[in-house]
Amino acid sequence: MSDPEAVITKILSSYRSFAIVGCSPDPSRESHRVARYLGAHGYRIVPVHPAGGVILGERCYPDLRSIPGPVEVVDIFRRSELVAPHVAEAIAIGARAIWMQLDVIDETAAAQARAAGLDVVMDRCPAIEHSRLAAAGLLP
Repeated sequence: MSDPEAVITKILSSYRSFAIVGCSPDPSRESHRVARYLGAHGYRIVPVHPAGGVILGERCYPDLRSIPGPVEVVDIFRRSELVAPHVAEAIAIGARAIWMQLDVIDETAAAQARAAGLDVVMDRCPAIEHSRLAAAGLLP
């Protein structure tokens, strides 16, 4: 699927679990706010941060491979040059989609994910897109 709007709508309407890579325990950080927003709108949130612990009442895992059970969307809050290993790990665990946050762009990693059959969104925020699509009546 090459139409970015169609991919965004598919992800937000079809997938229910998001692993948030780089999720911060700090409520003032964007990754924390986005995870809180998604959780408040019915998505299962799995925080991923090397420090572990608990974020937003959910156990935080050090990496994607440590998460028990399936994850559909891997939402990446890392600098662009650090994305590739997370995309490779997402492919390895059988994720269905990669979502790279605002200002996070890695065309090579995106191409690898698409070649493995994953949906890919880059340089967008799922909270912003969810709010926009919901306001337009395009999401439940």
